[in-house]
Amino acid sequence: MTTVAELLQPVESDLDTLLAELRSLIGAGHPILQAAAEHLFAAGGKRLRPGIVLLLSKAISVDGTLSARHRRLAEITEMIHTASLVHDDVVDGAATRRGVATVHSRFNHRVAVLAGDFLFAQASWHLANLDDLEVVKLLSRVIMDLAEGEVRQGLFRYDTGQSLETYLDKSYCKTASLMANSARACGVLSGLQPERLTSLHQFGRQLGLAFQVVDDILDFTGSDQELGKPAASDLAAGYLTAPVLYALEERPALAGLIEREFCDAGDLEQALSLVRDCEAIPRSRQLAEGFARQAQTAIGWLPPSEARGALRALPDFVLSRLY
Repeated sequence: MTTVAELLQPVESDLDTLLAELRSLIGAGHPILQAAAEHLFAAGGKRLRPGIVLLLSKAISVDGTLSARHRRLAEITEMIHTASLVHDDVVDGAATRRGVATVHSRFNHRVAVLAGDFLFAQASWHLANLDDLEVVKLLSRVIMDLAEGEVRQGLFRYDTGQSLETYLDKSYCKTASLMANSARACGVLSGLQPERLTSLHQFGRQLGLAFQVVDDILDFTGSDQELGKPAASDLAAGYLTAPVLYALEERPALAGLIEREFCDAGDLEQALSLVRDCEAIPRSRQLAEGFARQAQTAIGWLPPSEARGALRALPDFVLSRLY
């Protein structure tokens, strides 16, 4: 199976430069905040989001080179993503991420919240210094969407009456908005026409939604080791994802278990069986496949290049995580 590292190979050296630059950019803050942010970057990770920005920037460049502004956009994208992870871990009470202690576990909750704020503020500062109002609006919208997605997720816990559309709106805010708006921002910085900008946004949006649906399927089919967290942890916390919403249509008894918040012994195990023993997971897989195909179609106009090849392979990579 193709790995993320293989897909990002056309921008591997650029990502190494990006990481070094990120450490330089956050180095002027408070020592504790700097240490917390450094801890996150040192923990590693796929660097998928800045990688997509760099690949798109190369794919739409006339000569295949990266401008300083496109590089900075990729750095800002990773700052925003990392800040959101710090805050998500606090909200979820997660002890580890990528096998490394979370910021609030290593330091404390107060430092973690401040570290996330610090990274958001740094991202906003460097965003403003790009001197492009349209890009500022796009990435500011992402920060708003991340907060809105977290609030929506909390409001709909254990709510069996929510629709698939509600779930997808939340998923867009939490996962796809950053991919969609940073992709569009690449095109803005390159001076592309509106219809091309729309297609870049569509690529990021559909890829992000496919990514989220696949993650939500793996919550039921993956092992604790594969997921980096306990399997079915989302369901246990009351977060109803695509497999659960589809299962509710086929297995009405599931609603009662969720609504009483799995308070009786064996409730969660019974709920897992109900989700796994119907068409919920195959239907969710079809949903993810549809988003992935739409993402590929959206960038069909890109001229042939190594970067384009990697971008066109990304949706298939996202789906391959299921097999």
